[in-house]
Amino acid sequence: MHVACKLERTKNLSFNATLMWEMLRGKRMMYVGDSLNRGQFVSMVCLLHRVLPDNAKSWETFNGDSLTVFTAKEYNASIEFYWAPFLVESNSDNAVIHRITDRIVRAGSINKHAKHWKGVDILVFNTYLWWMTGQKMKILRGSFESEMRDITEMETEDAYRMALGRLVRWLEKNVDPDRTRVFFATMSPSHGRSEDWGGEAGGNCYNQTGPIEDASYWGPSTSKSMMRVLKEVFSASKTVPITVLNITQLSEYRKDAHTQIYKKQWNPLTPEQLANPRSYADCVHWCLPGLQDTWNEVLYAKLFFP
Repeated sequence: MHVACKLERTKNLSFNATLMWEMLRGKRMMYVGDSLNRGQFVSMVCLLHRVLPDNAKSWETFNGDSLTVFTAKEYNASIEFYWAPFLVESNSDNAVIHRITDRIVRAGSINKHAKHWKGVDILVFNTYLWWMTGQKMKILRGSFESEMRDITEMETEDAYRMALGRLVRWLEKNVDPDRTRVFFATMSPSHGRSEDWGGEAGGNCYNQTGPIEDASYWGPSTSKSMMRVLKEVFSASKTVPITVLNITQLSEYRKDAHTQIYKKQWNPLTPEQLANPRSYADCVHWCLPGLQDTWNEVLYAKLFFP
């Protein structure tokens, strides 16, 4: 009897696209963050769209491509993605032109983006990768429109803490916890050096076909001190519960799951690159279908079976 109950519960917990749409009926679900969160958004759309007739769904972009909306018409429901790689305002906010080496954030300014999140029923945030440019982060005091810019440097962890704290304060002021669920996905690892997991020197994720088998593996691309900042800031939220989607450890093992060379190339590859595929392998983003479907299965379980 106990075994049968466990089997039935496991069956009910498995991802069910039709059930998800029923639960989303009349609601908005929005992913907010960087291209890794956009990948999770696309994964969710892929998991859900197949149960909808072609004439009952739409895909649109707004606000200079910052906002992408997938709509299920018969359910009056939408799944959306909003581009905000730092969550707070930055000089990388253009969803199309954002490959800026000298990154600057207004760590206390969130309303430029957050006005687009109001009224959303399920919010899924992430921000991490864009912060990891060095020991210091450039912070703008004032406006990007001002000719005289007051820019200071701050330790990356302190800047991250400031931005996340600003997010928490916005949530506490603008979100009704009885209506809206809030999630935050932890850092997504990359696999740029095969020496890190005992592989050959000079390699990376290119041509990797199996996961890392060391259960204790934690790569250098993911900062435990930044993870502690997350815990510290979110635990201080008293009125709006923030459910952390801890996808980091399970993703650490998947050196084989990146897009590698199988992605859109925004610039023509040089003969030198073509001769050395490792040089242009993407070891940051993930293939679909793949690992990010698992992230969404974790989200699904926490959303409907908390």
